Amino acid sequence: MVNQADKLRLPLEALHRAHDAAAFPFECTDELSPLTEFVGQGRALRALQFGLNMDKAGYNIFVTGLTGTGKATAILDYIRREVEERRKTGELKRPDDWCYVYNFEDPDRPRAISMAPGGGRRLREHLDELLASVRGNLTRAFSSEEYEHQKRAVFEKGQQEAQPLMEEAQKKAQEAGFWLRFAPTGVNLVPMLEGRPMEPGEFAALSVEERRRIAEREQPIAELVNEAGEKLRGIEREVAEALRLLDRRIAEAIMKGSFDRIMAAYQDDGTVLRFLQQLHEYTLAGADLIREHDGSQREGVLPGLMPSVQIDPFAAFRCNVFVDNSATEGPPIIVEVNPGWTNLFGRIERRAYLGTYVSDHTMLKPGSVQRANGGYLILNLVDVMTKPGAWDGLKRLIRTKEVRLEDPMEQYGYLTPQTLRPEPIPVDAKLVITGDPMAYFLLSAYDEEFWEMFKVKADFDYQIPRTPENALAYAGFICACCQREGLRHFDRTGVARLIDHGSRMVDDQEKLSARFGRLRDVVVEADYWARAAGSDLVTAAHVEQAVSERTYRLNLVEERIREMITRGTIIVDTEGAVVGQVNGLSVLDLGDFSFGRPSRITARTFLGQRGVASIDRESQLSGKLHDKGVLILSGYLGWKYAQDKPLSLSASISFEQGYEAVDGDSASLAELCAILSSLADAPIRQDLALTGSVNQKGEVQPIGGLNQKAEGFHDVCQAFGFSGRHGIVIPARNRSNLMLRKDVLDSVARGDFHVYAVNSVDEAIELLTGTPAGERGPDGAYPEGSINARVDARLREMGEAMRHFGRRPRDGATPDKPEENGTNEEKTP
Repeated sequence: MVNQADKLRLPLEALHRAHDAAAFPFECTDELSPLTEFVGQGRALRALQFGLNMDKAGYNIFVTGLTGTGKATAILDYIRREVEERRKTGELKRPDDWCYVYNFEDPDRPRAISMAPGGGRRLREHLDELLASVRGNLTRAFSSEEYEHQKRAVFEKGQQEAQPLMEEAQKKAQEAGFWLRFAPTGVNLVPMLEGRPMEPGEFAALSVEERRRIAEREQPIAELVNEAGEKLRGIEREVAEALRLLDRRIAEAIMKGSFDRIMAAYQDDGTVLRFLQQLHEYTLAGADLIREHDGSQREGVLPGLMPSVQIDPFAAFRCNVFVDNSATEGPPIIVEVNPGWTNLFGRIERRAYLGTYVSDHTMLKPGSVQRANGGYLILNLVDVMTKPGAWDGLKRLIRTKEVRLEDPMEQYGYLTPQTLRPEPIPVDAKLVITGDPMAYFLLSAYDEEFWEMFKVKADFDYQIPRTPENALAYAGFICACCQREGLRHFDRTGVARLIDHGSRMVDDQEKLSARFGRLRDVVVEADYWARAAGSDLVTAAHVEQAVSERTYRLNLVEERIREMITRGTIIVDTEGAVVGQVNGLSVLDLGDFSFGRPSRITARTFLGQRGVASIDRESQLSGKLHDKGVLILSGYLGWKYAQDKPLSLSASISFEQGYEAVDGDSASLAELCAILSSLADAPIRQDLALTGSVNQKGEVQPIGGLNQKAEGFHDVCQAFGFSGRHGIVIPARNRSNLMLRKDVLDSVARGDFHVYAVNSVDEAIELLTGTPAGERGPDGAYPEGSINARVDARLREMGEAMRHFGRRPRDGATPDKPEENGTNEEKTP
């Protein structure tokens, strides 16, 4: 006759799903083609394709998924393939160049010019050639004898007009006793003494009366001299204007051919043509200064350029090819790994000059946004959020569809030296941001603009179905890793073992992990152990060694806890049976490694109406999920046993020696069994450990961390020594999650360790106590001697006791001694 334990015991083949290496149509991965596409990510691929092809506003893409799923690399490869296919069909075109040139109307606001791909370089070359031609021609023209002759004629004409005025003024001054002394600062009147100009000392020696008479004579002649001075200055201005017109006339004649040629080349580009016309007029106005500077001289300015603003005398001829797409074949795809403000939106460089910092349009540098204009920009959300101002800048970019070159320090109130205000550049780029699901949820909930800016979500799953096609894709992934990184290829057993490990990573026999970053680590480490063993191929043994060695590097804490259990520091019983005590299981997550460990859970029941109380909850060491699981226990007890009587119970449960926070409801089954054991006075086997959550109907629900929990108790039992009765009780709905280690499977095969699966609380308590749980009969009673009957009887006794102790005593009677008629009620007088 089959007992309850044998019915609930899982067979060996149910504890691990091993891939059949013989099913592969290859012997070694070098026979395969490398994997170049996504595996099992159809939903994410459709979202990506939709987002990339949708050219309306706001349809940027937010890619979610756990780290290690290969999102960034795979997205980059996918976009490249998609762009290449669309480029071949003519759907996509090359983006324009962008240049910054001198703004003649506002030098602090450089002008942005859009040109066809390669046009920026051509404009820069044309302007360089124009400057060289203009400077050479002007130098030759202004150094010619003809120019000197015309210039001398202008000076002579001015002197001829000025000489009579000077002579007439000198004559009248001498008649009044003064001498005219002409200086650059003006005309001075000097008193004469004995036919010669008076010395300062002689003038100082004169009496006051003599000085007064000289001043009286000076007044009328000074007015005449001032009139003559005004006429002389007018002649001087006429000479300067004549010289300027001469220079302009010669420069215009000399530069006409050079400017006509370049203007003809840009006749169809109104923006560039207007700039060249302004440059032509500007050059005519400053032709004399242009010819005064050679190629190596950088100090000096042209008219309109303040020295504190511009130190390049030929800045107007400089073209800054801000974004050069001359070498691109299609839309740019930019991945920015350090999305700080300047790396994203560009920067304004400065040069030290005369004790300060100056800049001009030639020192403007593009960022990733400008370089990705007309294409795609891929960013990581964490990187963006950790850079001040980057997220707000991206939102402003999406909202305004233009990017401005700004100094980030100004946003924080700092003074910056000589800041330029370049014209903004229109931006048409598709943003692709990668992040985790929680970040997407938080932004959706708390950033009101997020929905309008990222309307496409591409969700990469961390697991994929375990199908023959995906198993073969795993092999292709291994082949790609081996070729890309120069590793040894895997034989079919090594591939099968990695597939098993992929199922173990997601704790599911029907799934495979899609976190290819972590799988790559196993591939690389397995190659290391194959090389250490002198093997030409990586086999299952090398993959197994890579997994076990990685575990050994990380499981120091696990070994220390297991050592404390075996030494009795942490009290865990693995033999015998105890009332109200059960071995629960928990998982400790250390970030890069997690493991399971057993914990003693105890329950004590006594008279009262407090219900089930968790000591961990009262001491604030439990989380909300654990508290919910404890509250469900009261619901189950009331539904099961309090249909015909009130539930009069006080129970306390505790994780013994638990000094860290406890969360999750996976211990609720163990806690309930401990309470039932205490009520029924039925000892629980200590060679079994229990995990699972329950609902108010007594159904056992699936939990997480199953493999770590089973292996944790197995290792403790192994340390104490197997008795042949050790095992673990799990929810039956978790069967497909079992992917146990090979050493655990060996213990099960030898009969040292067992795994039981239960669907209900009754099955669990019957297995733990060895006593039938019992089902309620038609008369509403449970079979005599069953666990449920003993629990029901005990609860009835506790209810009667509570009813007895809750009555008010009569005169002369005590609560402990009722009257003979069996009543203890107070009579109404």
